[in-house]
Amino acid sequence: MLEVAHLVRRFGDNVAVDDVSFAVAPGVLTGFVGGNGAGKTTTMRMIMGVLAVHSGEVRWDGRAVTAQDRRSFGYMPEERGLYPKQPVADQLVYLARLRGIAASEAKARTRELLDRFGLADRSKDKLESLSLGNQQRVQIAAAVIAQPSALILDEPFSGLDPVAVDSMAELLREYAELGVPVLFSSHQLDLVERLCDRLVILAAGRVVGQGSVDELRSAGGSRYRLVVEGDPGWLREYPGARAVEIDGARALFEFDGADTDGVLKEALSRGSVREFAEVRPTVAEIYREVTA
Repeated sequence: MLEVAHLVRRFGDNVAVDDVSFAVAPGVLTGFVGGNGAGKTTTMRMIMGVLAVHSGEVRWDGRAVTAQDRRSFGYMPEERGLYPKQPVADQLVYLARLRGIAASEAKARTRELLDRFGLADRSKDKLESLSLGNQQRVQIAAAVIAQPSALILDEPFSGLDPVAVDSMAELLREYAELGVPVLFSSHQLDLVERLCDRLVILAAGRVVGQGSVDELRSAGGSRYRLVVEGDPGWLREYPGARAVEIDGARALFEFDGADTDGVLKEALSRGSVREFAEVRPTVAEIYREVTA
């Protein structure tokens, strides 16, 4: 279990991370989302010990994290940190050896990862000769080369084509199935919705929402769409219902104690009903609502 408890980080008078707390459980893919400047990268850097914690604590297995613990974490920073003029395979083997992996095993893992990301034929090329997307693939390989006990990935899907995104998603799922806590940030909210077990949403340095997608959807109340032949404007006055949007014959509304059967009966009493359905908000809609 990876936990952050009441983390605070200041830069001068600016509080970049303000009392942030959440947990990444073993085997759970946790998406870390928020706008630019929300505090995601700063939080990840504190988890990894790159930045000092001004207040609060990072915990691993219920105790304060140590430098030795962090050496077993796989980390992909926002600023990619590989050597542009070194051959791809050589530096992956080197990084694995730094983590205590035997030479033969390091070479085998390097071959496996490069093959997985379609880079086996580029293993002897210098990193700078690769496209930005392929450099990103190598950076991902570097993060997992030593079979990490936790994964902390800052925008791992940035710059990847759809095939590489699928490969990366499959890789993260495999690590989660092995019981590895996985935390990654992303601006691709549709991908986060498809991939993640849990979300942590940051705005202005504070956690404004966290939980599974279903939990976050439930917290926003039930939302329904009604399409009728006439004017659904009467919903504005219906007890327990709140009209979110009314456009012609179409209405989007929320319930706050109203009876769905009662609303449907009222609609039918006024004419034909073409559609009456629950609307499940997307992660993008949840994000906009909690960060508004």
